[in-house]
Amino acid sequence: MSFFAILLALLIEQARPLARGNPIHDGLRAWALSVNRNFDAGSNAHAWVAWSLGVLVPPLAVLAIHWALVHYIGWPLALLWNVAVLYLTLGFRQFSHHFTGIRDALEEGDAQAARARLAQWKQVEASELPRSEVVRHVIEYSVIAAHRHVFGVLAWYSVCAALGLGPAGAVLYRLAEFVARYWGPRTATAHPASGALQQAAAQAWTVIDWLPARLTALCFAVVGSFEEAIDGWRFHAQRFPSDNDGVILAATAGAINVRLGGEALRSSVASDVYVTPGFEAGAELGDSGSTPGREPQVGHLRSVVGLVWRSVVVWMLLLALLTLARLLG
Repeated sequence: MSFFAILLALLIEQARPLARGNPIHDGLRAWALSVNRNFDAGSNAHAWVAWSLGVLVPPLAVLAIHWALVHYIGWPLALLWNVAVLYLTLGFRQFSHHFTGIRDALEEGDAQAARARLAQWKQVEASELPRSEVVRHVIEYSVIAAHRHVFGVLAWYSVCAALGLGPAGAVLYRLAEFVARYWGPRTATAHPASGALQQAAAQAWTVIDWLPARLTALCFAVVGSFEEAIDGWRFHAQRFPSDNDGVILAATAGAINVRLGGEALRSSVASDVYVTPGFEAGAELGDSGSTPGREPQVGHLRSVVGLVWRSVVVWMLLLALLTLARLLG
């Protein structure tokens, strides 16, 4: 069921991407705000209670519906339920239009339009960024977005589905990532999260994303330049502030031979001009040197697209083989 659910969800998402400002995402924001307002009292204990309610209750509800469909109605409706949940949690089109617009602007030589699109996408000041830095930022943002919207969801969904938990893993992963951002220090809301809740959400997200991040990095290594990607993972991941994101970005740099990170990242974080997803202004950046590789060029954007889609093919082939083995067994 997992293979067919993922395949159908990806096809539907490509044909009819989820619109921005849809009722589901609005409902999630309202849910996170309600949990924060009613259960965040500022202590560590209350923070973990709020996080548990905010992140664990929706997956349990999704799991209950899945089990009810499987045991009382039948697997066809359970498959449709899996497809519906994956459609809401998995997909490239939730961010790829930003990437495509910036890439097209750069290929047309309109660097100013590319900077404007980058600023609109990530709500950062990018008017003074050099062309190569625009490309580097787009690569880093896009790779992390692909991981969080596609490969991380695939990993948690596949593992939980194999354990009989249906699509609960996909919901858990997306919610953990969402509340880590929504309750983060850089998000302006009517009821800001306490420091304890911000820390709890960040810690939980780091744990939940630990294995998917490394699976994504391994997949990039397999479909890219394997030795360079593994070397980047081993020796250069610490150059990025976030451990999980650093593994992915270092592997990406090696897989397509592009230079990422470096002094430009340090200066931009310090000036609050650019912050890679998951990075915080003033965070300790470790070694400030960039990863080895060529200076970022527009051609690297097409390499990133190829890297991501080849990784999707590897995931689907693996799931297809596991599904076939299960059917034959």
